[in-house]
Amino acid sequence: MNSSTLQQDFRVAALYRFCRLEAFEDLRAPLTAFCCSHGIKGTLLLAREGVNGTVAGTDEAIDALIAWLEAVPEFAGLEVKYSRAAEMPFHRMKVRLKREIVTMGVEGIDPLEGTGAYVEPQEWNALIADPGTIIIDTRNDYEVSIGTFRGAVDPKTSSFREFPDWVEQHRGELEGRKVAMFCTGGIRCEKATAYVKSLGIEDVFHLKGGILKYLEEVPAEQSLWEGECFVFDERVAVSHGLEQGSAVLCRACRHPLTPEEQASPQFHEGVSCPHCHEVRTDEDRARYAERHRQVELAANRGIRHIGS
Repeated sequence: MNSSTLQQDFRVAALYRFCRLEAFEDLRAPLTAFCCSHGIKGTLLLAREGVNGTVAGTDEAIDALIAWLEAVPEFAGLEVKYSRAAEMPFHRMKVRLKREIVTMGVEGIDPLEGTGAYVEPQEWNALIADPGTIIIDTRNDYEVSIGTFRGAVDPKTSSFREFPDWVEQHRGELEGRKVAMFCTGGIRCEKATAYVKSLGIEDVFHLKGGILKYLEEVPAEQSLWEGECFVFDERVAVSHGLEQGSAVLCRACRHPLTPEEQASPQFHEGVSCPHCHEVRTDEDRARYAERHRQVELAANRGIRHIGS
């Protein structure tokens, strides 16, 4: 059932802020306690360079959390994007301490020292339609597989750590051109554009607010987006207007699946899909099938199984 026909009971907040947060460890306990006491679930990452994460809860709970975060002086100007979910899209609440709030693994890259130029969603189409622009999807290959911008280059990375190596290998293709980058919510592009600029490439841009803001603000009839946008929660993907998409997750390999892939004879719910069918053993599939059976039994009892 399409989410537009359901009551959207939960607000989902994707948020981040790059800042100088020297005492980030001290925020973990009070932030965890606040979220748990308000019924908020999801994941928040804290590091010396700031905060990043996606959480969900009632409107009142999310409003209270954003107010709590913005009361921390370093978080003033927090970047937040909202969407809706018919059901709670997370299983639990986690606040984690990290070296980076988005892991690139390159020392000395600081978005506070300079990033690419922000491009508002309404101006993005003109930029990427320019023949002199190279459009780069900075997300991972499994995210790109269910949707991207028309004409975008897919670096085919399996993690963001691989992105700098891809840039180094293709540096000659970027020099002398406009380089337009995008990601889900904008945070990866803060670092990606900062890294590219550190190489001496100056004409660098990124989509402000990411794909989520574009899908929220740009009407479908004007859109250059093709497919759906993968999100890191139980909705799996969203489409224009941030409606829940049609993609599902293979519970065996965690790869998102388009409707065409769901129609494949290699797709068996909870057991296999075209991406993993040939690399899993019969023993693997038997184990996945038993897990799926337990998930269904739990659902019939009105509870959520941890393996769902």
